[in-house]
Amino acid sequence: MDGMPNIKKWMIIYPVYINSKKTIAQGRRISAEKACENPTCIEIGDCCSYLKLPFAIELDKAYPRDFMQRGRVRVLLKREDGSPYNPAIGTRKQLMLQIAELVPKHHGRTKKQEATGTSNAGPSKSGKGGKKKK
Repeated sequence: MDGMPNIKKWMIIYPVYINSKKTIAQGRRISAEKACENPTCIEIGDCCSYLKLPFAIELDKAYPRDFMQRGRVRVLLKREDGSPYNPAIGTRKQLMLQIAELVPKHHGRTKKQEATGTSNAGPSKSGKGGKKKK
């Protein structure tokens, strides 16, 4: 035993599985309503770490049906004794649904939304600063 996990046995999640922009024929595995827009491997990896699941991002691997889609994520759902790392997630389907729900809340995405000024949470600080210049 060299302590390195055998990730070849881990489950593979391709971003296309949970991408609402893709069709079932293109590889989407969950319903479009539950899927998220163009998820990345990094976002999926972050979601796995949030869900306390061991994962490995393989950026050099491509989805067979769409070789432009680079990258996939390997995830380990169960320990060697068969007990789940996260009791709420026992199947690939549950994992995909959980990730698709988390990706839109990903800190990288929420920052982008704030930057464009879509948040209308009252007067902004920059507005107050503008008045002082008079």
